[in-house]
Amino acid sequence: MLRVAVVGSGPSGVYTAQSLVEQSRVPDVRVDVLDRLPCPYGLVRYGVAPDHEKIKSLQNSLRTVLEHERITFLGHVQVGGDGLPPERLSELYQAVVYCVGAATDRGLGIPGEDLPGSHSATEFVSWYSAHPDAAADSFALQARSAVVIGVGNVAVDVARILSRGAEELRPTDVPHPALGALAGSRVREVHMAGRRGPSQARFTTKELRELGGLPGARVVVDGAELARDPAYAPVGAPADSPVPLPAVVRRNIEVLRGWADAPATGPDPMRTIHLRFFLRPVELLERNGRVAGVRFARTAPDGSGGIQDTGVYEEIDAQLVLRAVGYRGLPLPGLPFDPARGTVPHLAGRVLRDGVPSPGEYVAGWIKRGPTGVIGSNRPCAKETVASLLDDAPLLEGRPSAPDPVAAMRAWGLRPVEWDGWLSIERAEAALGQSLGRGPVKIPDWTGLLEAAHGDRR
Repeated sequence: MLRVAVVGSGPSGVYTAQSLVEQSRVPDVRVDVLDRLPCPYGLVRYGVAPDHEKIKSLQNSLRTVLEHERITFLGHVQVGGDGLPPERLSELYQAVVYCVGAATDRGLGIPGEDLPGSHSATEFVSWYSAHPDAAADSFALQARSAVVIGVGNVAVDVARILSRGAEELRPTDVPHPALGALAGSRVREVHMAGRRGPSQARFTTKELRELGGLPGARVVVDGAELARDPAYAPVGAPADSPVPLPAVVRRNIEVLRGWADAPATGPDPMRTIHLRFFLRPVELLERNGRVAGVRFARTAPDGSGGIQDTGVYEEIDAQLVLRAVGYRGLPLPGLPFDPARGTVPHLAGRVLRDGVPSPGEYVAGWIKRGPTGVIGSNRPCAKETVASLLDDAPLLEGRPSAPDPVAAMRAWGLRPVEWDGWLSIERAEAALGQSLGRGPVKIPDWTGLLEAAHGDRR
């Protein structure tokens, strides 16, 4: 028997566990999926916007994997830091696969970034997703104007949540305190700004179009900013342009062009979403000790695929700024780390220590390849890592492992939340929603989650 620990229960971790139990090269593999949180599914639970029900339904397929007879879910088990050291974990299992993702956001590195009212999009997403580490009610939703820095899907998500009416979110699992705060929001202007042009934006067409379908909101695009992009093809331009654009970019530009050309008709919207390009943030402005706006440098294409400053500046008033410029991995104590890439050094998923593969230690997901790709990108990533692990199986099977890792964890003072505990959390969230006249509503705090997980056995 080969006993493997997978650290992280998001898509990369679950796909790794699935690949291990479904392969036939090593017939008897037992997998424990560990997570620092008492709840599984990682960013599918705590990163996908609550109004994206189709994507959130991926939890159903992840659930099927975690209910496999040779897979055990162990939540509330922290690896590293104040929790279980990686070296001790290696005493319990013959192999460990780290699928810990990219836990923090990239900073802007500009003056004023730490002013009150300035937050990372990660913090905002965690708040409306009921992550138990999120600070309660820490967002300036009494602001009149908000700036979202970034033009990827996360930026679109937070701009959409800021612009969507609370009643539209009521049927979702958004936590009740966040729903109440969003209901009282006074934000009327949302500016989403990127330093490059629309052909280099990272949002998908589906996400982009959703902005135009929000009741009570209007999207405004400056056609002049579209025209600055050398990849922008005006109406009637030949289809055989020198550098063919990817289909998604062509679709995005068509959507943006439609908004730029649309006349402002009908009643005044409750909220206006401004999509801006070729604006590089250089400073967050301060008034009375809080953020009051963003100073941008106007950029232009440099002819080599990059941008250059033009010497022109623009200021946008904002009492709330959300930075959505990418995620970044954090070092895990006891494992090597590449600070430049924010990943663990590896060779086809094998952890490298001083350039040499470390038997029994593996990585998959964002901590392996960086925060790139979509959820489905984790499948081939996991399969590559599992292939390396299986190639090493003859060596790994000769290593000792604990006969009962859960008992050993309990002896060390840990209190894992097993699958029955997670099902208890689900029942508690359904009951909470019913008491509020809603569907299931997430429990947003550690105390509530752990009480729900262990309550049925007290």
